[in-house]
Amino acid sequence: MVAVTYTVAFHGVEARPVEVQCAVAPGLPSFQIVGLANKAVSEARERVRAALDALSIALPSKRITVNLSPADMPKEGSHFDLPISVALLCALGMIPQEEIAACVFMGELALGGDLVQVAGCLPAALAAASDGRSLICPKASGAEAAWVEATAVIAAPTLAAVLHHLTGQNLIAPAQPGEVKSGQSAKDLSDVKGQERAKRALEIAAAGRHHMLMVGPPGSGKSMLAARLPGLLPPLSPAEALETSMIHSLAGLLDEGGISRERPFREPHSTASMAAIIGGGRSAKPGEISLAHNGVLFMDEFPEFPRHVLETLRQPIETGEVMVARANAHMKYPSRFMLIAAANPCRCGYLSDPARACARAPDCGADYLGRISGPLLDRFDLRVDVPPVAYSDLELPCDSAPSAEVALRITAARTRQSERYAKIPHCMVNADAEGAVLQTFATPNADGQAFLIEIAERFGLTARGYHRVMRVARTIADLAGSEMVERAHIAEAASFRLPAGRGPSQPRKSRKAAAAAQPEKMAIANESSP
Repeated sequence: MVAVTYTVAFHGVEARPVEVQCAVAPGLPSFQIVGLANKAVSEARERVRAALDALSIALPSKRITVNLSPADMPKEGSHFDLPISVALLCALGMIPQEEIAACVFMGELALGGDLVQVAGCLPAALAAASDGRSLICPKASGAEAAWVEATAVIAAPTLAAVLHHLTGQNLIAPAQPGEVKSGQSAKDLSDVKGQERAKRALEIAAAGRHHMLMVGPPGSGKSMLAARLPGLLPPLSPAEALETSMIHSLAGLLDEGGISRERPFREPHSTASMAAIIGGGRSAKPGEISLAHNGVLFMDEFPEFPRHVLETLRQPIETGEVMVARANAHMKYPSRFMLIAAANPCRCGYLSDPARACARAPDCGADYLGRISGPLLDRFDLRVDVPPVAYSDLELPCDSAPSAEVALRITAARTRQSERYAKIPHCMVNADAEGAVLQTFATPNADGQAFLIEIAERFGLTARGYHRVMRVARTIADLAGSEMVERAHIAEAASFRLPAGRGPSQPRKSRKAAAAAQPEKMAIANESSP
């Protein structure tokens, strides 16, 4: 007799159906698993044998063959234990075939028969729903998988419980979706003294999901500002939470009994490899940019990251997805994140302080920020200088708005954007607008248009920079509650487009040229000031 159960194999965030076929035939006693299984799957036979022994079920002295079909698809992971054991029990006549045909199984077996939590139950539940089947998984994974309302999720604690459920002896109630709530962050924006311009830029970035670069000396508050960003962002919508949690489920990060509605905040160290940031490894797992999908990727000490790692960010920033190509796998992962980068103006960090700057100033600043290429720098919507805070200002009471008040303004701006782009696919915030959509909703009035063209000509904006100024201006207008993008919005957006620090993306000017350009910068600053 050949028994068939169903499970899944993962290809990126997609769960592909797999048939587990088990045949028990006369012959020399053996237990073979075939079908391009990796080491973890091949070892399942020992875990299954021990789990059945714990249930006092002895394997017959026959030839047992398990085939994972399609045989040319790589099978990885320990979640094949449960479907293999159920197929074997069905082949032995202990479970009816019609009962297991309507289910998708996944779970790792402990030697005592307990079911251990596995990664990927959420995308597996989506695959089961698309095939019209229910999902049977470990109890610890039931809360995340139950978010797929289109299918019944049975969360069993042990193999014995699965056996009793399928034979009708003791039915298990469907699992209920769980949500992890970590509570309100104790880090408030009002804790940051001074830095009003940087706070304003942070609010604009959060409202429109714009990329932001902060440049300032050590201790000026760059990391402190970035740490307050999670408290400003609105919670994930149900669709966003499901999409983000699918990636986290594959990475094994959903281990708290449910999914979270808080936006992810990832902050990799500057020594992280390309595989850690972009994704990769032997099985092409998602990297930090995909784990930050619909959230924030904070890269402190930005120039300290390897150059080849920084350059790989260029495509995901533009397209919102990344293709991880390896010799044995090509995986596409979503990566629509908000990049917040922080950097010192030079290696010593005190370029703007003549008393503390090194002997190589100002050349050291150009060399240090020169690690950020011009095309990558052009992809930042907001560039902010974060000057040091005077000691006397640290003792003054903070009169800036708390995070809760700023978050309300950001939520209102995001709501306007959601209503504006409700009928436009793949466009949820102003940062996603492009082409005809950008021209329709972000074109300023006549005065603002003329001012934007003048700014583009004087400061040599690229076409990408021109459009990014329009997107930021649209976000500023949303924060102000204005339907039309006006000259003041363009002026403020353009003021954040001026180079932060002394990077190499702008050619050096003579003193005469710099003196001539100073009134133009002052004019924009005056336009943007309230």
